[in-house]
Order: sequence, then structure tokens, then C-alpha cells
Amino acid sequence: MAGRTRKSIRETLDSGKKSITKGNTTMSNELMNTNGNFAVAAGNNTEIPSYETEGITPTFEKVKIPSGGGISFEVPSDTNETDSVKEIRAIIVYHHPANAYYKEKFTGGNVPPDCSSFDNKGGIVKETGEYRKCSQCEFNQFGSGENGGRACKQKRRLFILMENHAMPYMLTVPTGSLGEFTKYITHLLSKGKRSNSVVTKITLKKAQNSTGITYSQLAFSMDGELSPDLRATVNDMTEEVMAIARNIQDADED
Repeated sequence: MAGRTRKSIRETLDSGKKSITKGNTTMSNELMNTNGNFAVAAGNNTEIPSYETEGITPTFEKVKIPSGGGISFEVPSDTNETDSVKEIRAIIVYHHPANAYYKEKFTGGNVPPDCSSFDNKGGIVKETGEYRKCSQCEFNQFGSGENGGRACKQKRRLFILMENHAMPYMLTVPTGSLGEFTKYITHLLSKGKRSNSVVTKITLKKAQNSTGITYSQLAFSMDGELSPDLRATVNDMTEEVMAIARNIQDADED
């Protein structure tokens, strides 16, 4: 992110350490220190030298969801391995649809989809460059895929700013968790809140699909509100992330 964004967040912290509120009560400094602090997280570096990013395409590290009903996230660590985390507290800086269609069954790896859409309105066919409306595409209809589902898999990308981290991570909401995410966003909107104005707690629970297969389903709940100052700064970060996010053509998101 640009240096001004991180500096602004750090200045918000220094001006009184009242960046995150819970209910109507500002969280105490002691509670903020024990539970993590998003102002500190985003303010770790005030400047990024140009030579660090010159010629590099920006991207985001990924938080992964286990298969088979596991209830711990896989979060990248400093040792090139992953940490097992059961609960994530984060600010959802930005989110958007991520639909992908594969002619052949996707088996993993960095293989681009045959057609993809990042607005759920239209996609680009890789082979021909054709623009195809999602609402009129045969592969976006129920019954076109396995077990009566859609052949075009509907997911959603979340860009989450976690505690004690300066850059957002990318978490992909799989098809089986879209309903839970939709309910959460609808609840926030009904209260006059936006996803980038609150702290969200994200966990995993075991679930079963219609064919009896166990999988890991995301669960979302609000865990605090941002102060007006920090909210304004996160809005700036949202604009920056938006500019990068839709250019990420990354198929390996599971």
C-alpha cells in the first residue's frame, strides 16, 4: 500500500489509541494490546522504497481453507510454511465476485480458467477473447455442473487486513460458504454498516452438502467497530486494493 495510508493509520493510533470501538465503549489500551491492534498492523512501515516494488506485479498472500471439514485456517508464516489458526479477526478491506469455468475438472495448480468473471456480470472466454454475459451463459445455470450445480463456480474474494500485518491477505469464499457471507453482509447493511468499517471474526465449522460430503464452511460475525478516523483511512486503503485486485488472474485459490 502507499506510504501515506500506513502513516495515516499510525498517526490515528498515536493520537489517542482509540481506533477500534466495541459497542458504545472504546476498547482500552490494555485490551487493544492483548487482542491485537489494526492501527499498529497497518502502520508497521511508513514508506516502501520504489526499488522494492519496481517491476513487480503486486499480489496478496493467501489464507487457505482446509478440505474435509477442517476447522483451522492455513495462514502464511515467516518461515515459508503455514500457521494453523482457528479464528481470524480482520477488517474486510474489499471484496468482489470471482467466478471461474473450466472445461475440464480443475485439479489444482496455476491453471487459468477457460472463462472468468470478477463482477458476476460478464466474463472473458480465454480461447476467443469473447465477452459473455453471465446471466445468459449456459454454464452459469443450475444443472450445468455436477450434482445439479453450476459448471461455472461462484466464489468471492475477500481482502482482509489481519492483526499485526501491514498488507491485506486474500481469502476466497468457496461456493458452500457464499450463503453465510451474504447473510453477514446483509446484516451489516441492515445496521447501516459496511464491511470495511468493522472488525470481523471469521471461523470455520463442519458442514455437509446435499450428497453427504463434509466440507469446511466459513462463519462470520462482527467483533467491533472502527473509529471515524481509522474508518476514513481504511477507505483510502480500499481504493488502493480495488485498483490491484481485479487484475489478479489467479486460478489457484482453493
